[in-house]
Amino acid sequence: MSALNSAYDIIVVGGGHAGSEAAAAAARTGSKTLLITMSLEAIGRMSCNPAIGGIGKGQIAREIDAMGGLMGVATDVSGIQFRMLNRSKGPAVWSPRAQCDRHVYATEIRKMLEAEENLFMRADMTVDLLTENGEIRGVITQLGMEIRAKAVILTSGTFMNGQIHIGKKTHGGGRMGEGASVGLTGALLALGFESGRLKTGTPPRLDGRTLDYSVLEEQKGDEHPTPFSFMTNKLTETQRSCWLTFTSPAVHDILRTGFKHSPMYEGRIKGRGPRYCPSIEDKIDRFADKDRHQMFLEPEGWNTDEIYVNGFSTSLPEDVQLAAIRSVVGLEHVHMLRPGYAIEYDYFQPYQLRYSLETKNVRGLFFAGQINGTTGYEEAAAQGLIAGLNASRFAQGLEPVVLKRSEAYIGVLVDDLVAKGTEEPYRMFTSRAEHRMMLRQDNADERLTEMAFGWGLVQEERLERMTKRKNARQATAKSVRNTSVKPEVVNPYLESVGTAPIKQSERIAKVALRPQVTLQGILEVSNKLDLVTESEGLESITEMVEIDLKYAGYIERENDMVLRLNKMESIRLPDDLDYHGMTNITMEAREKLSRIKPENLGQASRISGVSPADVSVLMVMLKAGKGVRK
Repeated sequence: MSALNSAYDIIVVGGGHAGSEAAAAAARTGSKTLLITMSLEAIGRMSCNPAIGGIGKGQIAREIDAMGGLMGVATDVSGIQFRMLNRSKGPAVWSPRAQCDRHVYATEIRKMLEAEENLFMRADMTVDLLTENGEIRGVITQLGMEIRAKAVILTSGTFMNGQIHIGKKTHGGGRMGEGASVGLTGALLALGFESGRLKTGTPPRLDGRTLDYSVLEEQKGDEHPTPFSFMTNKLTETQRSCWLTFTSPAVHDILRTGFKHSPMYEGRIKGRGPRYCPSIEDKIDRFADKDRHQMFLEPEGWNTDEIYVNGFSTSLPEDVQLAAIRSVVGLEHVHMLRPGYAIEYDYFQPYQLRYSLETKNVRGLFFAGQINGTTGYEEAAAQGLIAGLNASRFAQGLEPVVLKRSEAYIGVLVDDLVAKGTEEPYRMFTSRAEHRMMLRQDNADERLTEMAFGWGLVQEERLERMTKRKNARQATAKSVRNTSVKPEVVNPYLESVGTAPIKQSERIAKVALRPQVTLQGILEVSNKLDLVTESEGLESITEMVEIDLKYAGYIERENDMVLRLNKMESIRLPDDLDYHGMTNITMEAREKLSRIKPENLGQASRISGVSPADVSVLMVMLKAGKGVRK
């Protein structure tokens, strides 16, 4: 066994979205970091859909950027289409989404990583872990190198014992054209970790030159797109369209002919897939009453004709896939570049983690990404950033950083995983966040950048830029509360949007409370745009002020909820509590609490199977000092 002469503070295993963010965060906060990945050319690769953001995911991407992550910058550089989803609904669920050029995205991620002076890279496979007395000491690679470090972050994606399925054909692999990672699962099981199998899938890729666009429904980007990164001044003015078509009963009939050869229906795939993103065979089986399903045809870049078929994930035999696709309107003569396939892979229950994403079994060992049972680039990147930050702090002897559910969607994500675990691939939705009015995508910088600056994740330039906009927003809010408009000035506008005129001068803030009007509209018709203290970002500032005005009641109620929740979060639960000895709580609660070992009463209250009555009993016992110890 050979050993590298230079030891590292942090080793990051895996170069996907979790690994890239973890390595960058660790290096940026002062830790000498080594990124080990099987292929340096695959760093930052968008292995499935070439898109960032979406419902819930867009909020996470904005938070990653607010804390100095890579994802937002790479998205803005590589974006070929930008849309703000859910605009017809309330601002709590507005979610940015961008279609990206997958090659430009990966190139930008690699470029940013190479700019980190504390970061080094190595092409190799990690096959074992070095531990001593329950603490991590480093890793062993396939090439026989023993590499020492103070902390190790595993971000192995779908590669751990990955198995690819297309009909009856199966072979090892983490994604098409790349081999599986072997050895780590056995090493982790030997250390006492609990593992499971999950499944995810990807749709076919098509040659865009063979589509009939004349019969497809065009889906354009926003006329005035919103950047993902707060540091982006301007996005590309040119965008590429996506296209929409639908399956039909005839398509479904063809797909059903392949069910007998499906690895899912034959039982060869044991892992559970995501309910919210089912394969096309799942859709037509579970939703048999629907005679059609949407298919989004999404370009994969500026300089390619490759098309991603969103909504048609499948592992059926290739001939069935092609026959079904050619029965779809607009795709009758399509050439399939690559069939869809399913991947089955190992993961480890995330309730085996602390909130810092450090494992409970081994000190200094961190997990991030799909190894924790999540799916999606954004969820993986968020975990990578938190794991990288906390591994760096661990190596430097500092306390870990934990984001609360009331502070960020990232806090919701980590809490959901650690408090509950997951039996299927976890994906973020806005509905998972009980404080989503406070956790909007537009205020991510104000919520997180100042804290991230204190942790060493962001530079002063970003903090100053955020502070300048925050001051402008506060000054604008004060101005519209103290400035009035006259009836003769504003009434024509009010009548044009279908609301009653005012009879006397009113404060702008009061008029802006009406659901039909916008603050921007009032300022324009009354020539009061000078109330906005800076011209840069004028529309976003007035929109934020308007949201704060119109939703003040909701935000106040959420703040009250946060105060109540924080009281429960402050009640710590000792690691050595013997829940099995607590006969006055339910058997299910005893089992769940013993397995998950929550860190505080708030976490315990969110564990499925632990009732409010169980929580009350725990609280009483802790206050009385009667918690049974092992």
